Amino acid sequence: MDALAFRDFLRQPQNSDRRFELIDGAIVEKLSTEESGFILANIATAIGIFLQSHPLCWVASRVEYWLPHDPLNYRLIDVSVIVPRRPLIDDGPSPFIPPLCVDIQGEGESLKKMVDSAAFYLANGAKMVWLVYPSRQLIEALTATDRQFFGIENTLTAGDLLPGFSVEVRRLFPSV
Repeated sequence: MDALAFRDFLRQPQNSDRRFELIDGAIVEKLSTEESGFILANIATAIGIFLQSHPLCWVASRVEYWLPHDPLNYRLIDVSVIVPRRPLIDDGPSPFIPPLCVDIQGEGESLKKMVDSAAFYLANGAKMVWLVYPSRQLIEALTATDRQFFGIENTLTAGDLLPGFSVEVRRLFPSV
């Protein structure tokens, strides 16, 4: 399936309240849980609070991306940091991958799918990708040349993309 047929698929009434991606021509449903929604909200909020005093960029959640040169991929990124700040696209999917992508592992989502998505984002314009693993309370930060892991005892940063940004990883995950 190509991205144009996929957009028609998304418009079907039975798909209106579900989230799907097109990955290498295959439809993949992206399932969320309360836990992944909680983590998404915390990451977007932490970045948003930072941006109130450092208006460098935009933070957005669950944005659709379709690269014009790639008809077999239509991606849904959990949290996007759009650097530099520019007018936001208000009609249809964004035609380019943001510099910082956050992908939260969903229900039944394999480690391979997560790593493959990060590789896709990095190959298509991302400078950094955070892969979030809720069950392990772990964040993997990837760039084209580096890979770091941040556990709940660590502080997460975004390097040159968000100079001065930091958040304790423990604040991003639910604690009971």
